[in-house]
Amino acid sequence: MLAALLALAFGLLIGSFLNVCIHRMPRDLSVVRPRSHCPACQRTIAWYDNIPVASYLLLRGRCRHCGAHISARYPVVELLTGLLFFSYLLLFGPTPEAARRCLFGALLVGLAFTDLEERILPDEFTLGGAAAGVVLAWFVPVPDLMARALFWLLDLPVQGRWVSVSEALLGAALPAFFLWFGGVVYLKLRRREGLGLGDVKLMLLIGAFLGLRGALLTLIVGSLFGSLLGYAYIRITRQDPATYELPFGTFLGFAGIFVSLAGPRLIDWYAGFY
Repeated sequence: MLAALLALAFGLLIGSFLNVCIHRMPRDLSVVRPRSHCPACQRTIAWYDNIPVASYLLLRGRCRHCGAHISARYPVVELLTGLLFFSYLLLFGPTPEAARRCLFGALLVGLAFTDLEERILPDEFTLGGAAAGVVLAWFVPVPDLMARALFWLLDLPVQGRWVSVSEALLGAALPAFFLWFGGVVYLKLRRREGLGLGDVKLMLLIGAFLGLRGALLTLIVGSLFGSLLGYAYIRITRQDPATYELPFGTFLGFAGIFVSLAGPRLIDWYAGFY
C-alpha cells in the first residue's frame, strides 16, 4: 500500500507536467521554459500555487494575481493521473510492469485531453510513445500470445525477448492499419475526411503497449464510446453532424486506459464462452 500511495503522489506531479504539455505542445511551445505562468496576466506561478489539486482548491480555481479563471482540466488531469498510478501499483505491485503501465497511462491522459481541447495528437506522445513501447517490450514482456501463436503456425524459430518485441510490433501495426484503411474507405465514399492520421498514430502507441488483442479491444471500446457519447453530445448541443469534428482520439485514449486496467479480465471472460 505504501508503494501505491507513493505512486499516487508521483502521479499527481506527472499530471501537473501533463497539463503543461496539453497547453503548450499544440502551440509549439517549449514544455521546459519558461516556468508555469498565468496565461491571462503572464505572472509566474509560485511553487506554493502549483501544488497539484490542492492549490486549485485553495485558490478556488482562480489566479492569485489577476483573478482569472483556471480551467477545471488542471485538477482533473492531475487527479486522474495520480489515481491511475495508484491503481497500476495496486494491480501489479512495485514491478517493471507497473512502471510500464504508468508511462502508458500518462501518455494516454495527455493525448486524450489534448485532442479534446485542440483536436491535436502530438507526435511526441504518439510516435514517441509507440517507440518507447517497442523498446520496453524487450525488457518487460507484452502480455499477449498472438505473436507466439503466429510464429508457431509459420514454424519460425523466434524465441525469448524477440517474441515480446514482435507482439508489440504486431499489436501496433495491424490495428493502426485497420483504422487507416477505414479512414481511406470513408474518404472515398463520403468525399470528406472522417479520420485524422493522429488517430492512426495513437493506435500504434496503444498496440505497442497492449499487444494485438488489447489494441483491438481498445479499438472496439473506443468506437462504441465514440458512437454513443458522440451522438448524444451532438444531439444535446444541436451540432451539425456533417461538420462537427468528433475527438475520436479522446475516446481511444480513455478506452486504452480502461483496457489497460480491465482488459485481461474482459478477454478471459469473453474467451470463457468458447
